[in-house]
Amino acid sequence: MKWITREKVKVDRVACPWLIKKFVDPEAEFLLCQRARSRSRAVEIGATPFDIEDCELGHHGEDVSFNSIVKKYKLPDQHWRCWGK
Repeated sequence: MKWITREKVKVDRVACPWLIKKFVDPEAEFLLCQRARSRSRAVEIGATPFDIEDCELGHHGEDVSFNSIVKKYKLPDQHWRCWGK
């Protein structure tokens, strides 16, 4: 499966691919895209967006993208929640 996020990697955009590859999708391919094109590019190539503004696997309230992934995929270890703080 393809996953896409915006360019200029920061902590959340490094932790999320690790989490995805390790616990969600071992065959994951990751793409970085210009912020302005990230949504349209995700649709174009059929990739799952993360840590992109207004996406399901992004920031919501106090949750960072990492937490959104933990919740969506129901990862069992409660310790993950503190990693997103």
